[in-house]
Amino acid sequence: MTEQSFLSRCERLLETIEDALDAAGIDCDSMRSGHLLEIEFDDGAKIVVNGQAPLQEIWLADRSGGYHFRDIDSRWCDTRSGENLSDVLSRCVSAHCAVPVTLAID
Repeated sequence: MTEQSFLSRCERLLETIEDALDAAGIDCDSMRSGHLLEIEFDDGAKIVVNGQAPLQEIWLADRSGGYHFRDIDSRWCDTRSGENLSDVLSRCVSAHCAVPVTLAID
């Protein structure tokens, strides 16, 4: 994948995450800066999702830890566990909202 195609895909992914949060009615604020999305919750906790073009990875940072996702068969999969981005992000958001949240972003 070229760097430009990665950045385009990253842009679409971050937009999809924002749309999924809105659709789920999550009480949070989101802010975009380039290829970085910061999600802030009422308790001050943050989740940061950003694209790393040189590595062609999506990184997610949360209180629970840091995750690196690579494109495997058109899905963003964690480089350590193999878990997909949608499941990890849903789990992290659920923990901050104290209610189960499922975000379909893949």
